[in-house]
Amino acid sequence: MTTILLCDDHVVVRAGLLALLGSEPDIEVLGEAGSGEEAVALAAKLHPDVVLMDLQLGEGIDGVEATRRITALPRPPHVLVLTTYDTDADITRAIGAGATGYLLKAERPEELFAAIHSAAQGRTTLSAPVASRVMAHMRGTRPTLTDRELDILGQLARGLGNRDIARALFISEATVKTHLGRIYDKLGVDTRAGAVSVAKEQRLLP
Repeated sequence: MTTILLCDDHVVVRAGLLALLGSEPDIEVLGEAGSGEEAVALAAKLHPDVVLMDLQLGEGIDGVEATRRITALPRPPHVLVLTTYDTDADITRAIGAGATGYLLKAERPEELFAAIHSAAQGRTTLSAPVASRVMAHMRGTRPTLTDRELDILGQLARGLGNRDIARALFISEATVKTHLGRIYDKLGVDTRAGAVSVAKEQRLLP
C-alpha cells in the first residue's frame, strides 16, 4: 500500500483526484492540503510515502518552496509534482528543490498510478515532454537569441517594465512586446520572471 498526501489549491481538482485514486486499491490518501504551508504541516504529521504536489498554489508559498521544506523534514516523503506547467524554469526549480518526479496533469490515470508507486520507491518518473526538456538541458542545448533580444533580456533582469525598456533602447513599446514574445518562445517560458530565471541558468546573462 502506498500512502499519499494531495496538495492542490483547487477544491474541484482535489475532489477529482480523490475519486480517481480511490479506485486504485494499492493507494491510500492520508490527507489533502490546499496550500503549501498546509502541505508541509500535514507531511510532517502524517508521514505519507508520497506527496502529490501542484506548483501554483495561490497565496502563500508555491509548490517548489513547499517541496523544498518537505524534503528537508526529518522523515521526508518523496514529492511527485503533478502540474499543468512544463517550462524549463518550473522543471529545474522543482527538481532542484528535491522533487522525485514531475508529471503533467494530462497523463492517463494508469500513468499517474505507476508514477506514484515509482516515487514511493524513490525512482524518478518524468512525463515524456518533461523528460525531453531535461535531456536537452543536460546536453547543454542553449537557445539562440539575437543581440536585440539579449539587450531586452538584460533590461528585464534589471526589473524594468516595457515602457522603461523601450526608452532605454530607443525603440517602441510594441517592438519590446514583439521581442518579449520571441524570447518567451525560445526559452520555453510564459512570464518575465521565468525568462530571467532560465536565462541565468543558461548563462545568457552576464
